[in-house]
Amino acid sequence: MVQKDRKTLKHVLDQIADKWSMMVMALLERPTRFNELKRGLEGVTQRVLTQTLRRLERNGMIQRKVLPTSAVGVEYSLTPLGESLREPFGHLYDWTVEHSKEIQNCQRAYDSRG
Repeated sequence: MVQKDRKTLKHVLDQIADKWSMMVMALLERPTRFNELKRGLEGVTQRVLTQTLRRLERNGMIQRKVLPTSAVGVEYSLTPLGESLREPFGHLYDWTVEHSKEIQNCQRAYDSRG
């Protein structure tokens, strides 16, 4: 693989595989409004969520739809490309849930070695 391809792959992985992107995509089982996403993502700031949504939209993973309501509303949903990531992300998420306690125990053991 040439260097340019590696850089491109790294860039794409950096864009779609960060913590907030993965969590947003996990929440998007149906079209969802911004504030509902924010409520479902404990600890995310409005700024970080906005940046994450823009990055996912730019990369073709989600689409943004302005709703024709009196107060401007926006909802987000997965594109077909984003849907194609649900299964692999789902496996990674399930693995993380299954092994999180074991990883935390390893971290504590490592940290206690000083």
